Amino acid sequence: MGRISFDLQELQAFVAVAERSSFKQAAEDLFLSQPALSRRIEKLEDTLGVKLFERTTRRVQLTNIGRGFLTNVRTALDELEGAILGVSDLAAHRTGIVTLACVPSAVHYFLPAVLKTFTERFPKIRVRIHDESAQDVLNLILAGEADFGINFAGAEDPEIDFKPIYKENYVLAMRHDHPLAKRKKLSWKETANERYISVSKSSGNRSLIDNALAGVEKHPAIFYEVNHVSGILALVEAGMGVAAVPRLSLPPHIQATLVGVPLVNPPIRRTLGLICKRGRIMPPAAQTLFDMLEQSIRSDKKFLP
Repeated sequence: MGRISFDLQELQAFVAVAERSSFKQAAEDLFLSQPALSRRIEKLEDTLGVKLFERTTRRVQLTNIGRGFLTNVRTALDELEGAILGVSDLAAHRTGIVTLACVPSAVHYFLPAVLKTFTERFPKIRVRIHDESAQDVLNLILAGEADFGINFAGAEDPEIDFKPIYKENYVLAMRHDHPLAKRKKLSWKETANERYISVSKSSGNRSLIDNALAGVEKHPAIFYEVNHVSGILALVEAGMGVAAVPRLSLPPHIQATLVGVPLVNPPIRRTLGLICKRGRIMPPAAQTLFDMLEQSIRSDKKFLP
């Protein structure tokens, strides 16, 4: 059998159309005209002697042969680019963007040290961070607008791969001079008369708390609502009230003025995880950052078994 010669750009065009199910969107992703993209696909099909896509005026979908070929092409491209990325002399000259999405508390706690090392190894690769609400993070991953993320939402979503990395308790955030500040733990009932500050009802944190307290006889009253935990902590620091927040929301610099006391009866916990879209192969640069982040957490003994 004669050797079949593939053009790398033809394979990349094939993957782009398969992932987008659209010649128009794939052409935009590759900065090509639609006719140029079509020519690459036609040339690849001619070389293989098979039809990879079924095309109609309304949709583009893979043939059975095309689906099997896609799996092999993705693997081959990923291994090729990964090999290039792993060669230090070449990696230092690579350019590109890695996009990740995460809840704000994760930015401070998990990312700085890993990003510093990543940038030292790959100085020309830019990193775009979307620090958003849990639902926004999930939406960015599902839409393919972020390569991966850190979130406490998504574990039950069939389209998401969720790898648990950290379990944290909710605490009552208050000033150091608050009468309850020296307690080792507090029941919700004991705090029912406090002036609570909370995120809005659309927040994932608020939903988690509301669901957990559904069976509690006496609920705390919410006196102030803001959109972000950073706003909550600013009001707590100003002495406006107390707030139930995840432990990681109290970074070291703010613990000089605020304290977090664990809340019990019921205790509320959330599990943070590394998330990505199921079945999607990340670009090598994104996969490298993902692996570095996971390894950092493991070595720091924060990773959940």
